[in-house]
Amino acid sequence: MKHMKQETSPKGLPSGQSVRISEFVNYQEGSIVSREIIKKSTGQGLSEHTAPFDALVQVVEGETEILISGHPHRLQGGEFILMPAAQPHALKALTRFKMILTMIRS
Repeated sequence: MKHMKQETSPKGLPSGQSVRISEFVNYQEGSIVSREIIKKSTGQGLSEHTAPFDALVQVVEGETEILISGHPHRLQGGEFILMPAAQPHALKALTRFKMILTMIRS
């Protein structure tokens, strides 16, 4: 019987296998930790900025405040919000939290 080698992407994401989101990125005390799953020449940032495309933030665990055009939105695990293109936004951790940020180019 042959064993199939598990293929991974350059970022260590296993190909063709499910991954538990909450275990994909680990907490690190006193730090903001991010892990790119797929990169297509885009940037990242947490302080106030704008982006030329929409972004979907999905909170996996914990709690955060997302400021969009001066309006605060408090989110916790299991919730998500769409940050519209060209509107200033920022993110602040209220507790330890994990999120998925998906850039939507159209």
